[in-house]
Amino acid sequence: MQSATDVTTVAHVIQLAVAPVFLLTGVGAILNVITNRLARIVDRSRVLGNASDQIKSAQKEEMAMLARRTRWVHWAVSLCTMSALLICIVIAALFVGSVTGFDPSNTVSLLFILAMFALISGLLCFLREIFLATGNLGIRKSS
Repeated sequence: MQSATDVTTVAHVIQLAVAPVFLLTGVGAILNVITNRLARIVDRSRVLGNASDQIKSAQKEEMAMLARRTRWVHWAVSLCTMSALLICIVIAALFVGSVTGFDPSNTVSLLFILAMFALISGLLCFLREIFLATGNLGIRKSS
């Protein structure tokens, strides 16, 4: 039978893990938005690729822009996913530390900082893709 101290310790670890879980939910929502943008880029690339054998220079420019946007979205997805994985490891480290009696504070701090840097970098890549997409609108209007 577990003692009251063990239950209290586990309850405390669960309380500590709640904030990273909410953060994980937010990162998941961001990933959903980014992957939807990737799907739109892929759809537009397919439309342009199937348009005709004779591709106009404007279509070539748009295909090149879509390729650039795809690279930025790829990095955004990769970095945000890395952030989510690091957050999962933070949560696991909190529980492993609780069970083993090991103090995971340094490990958790380092992993959380890395997760934030990965998330920030992913969001910056996403922002760059948005700038490319909105900058490309001016090209379409002038054509």
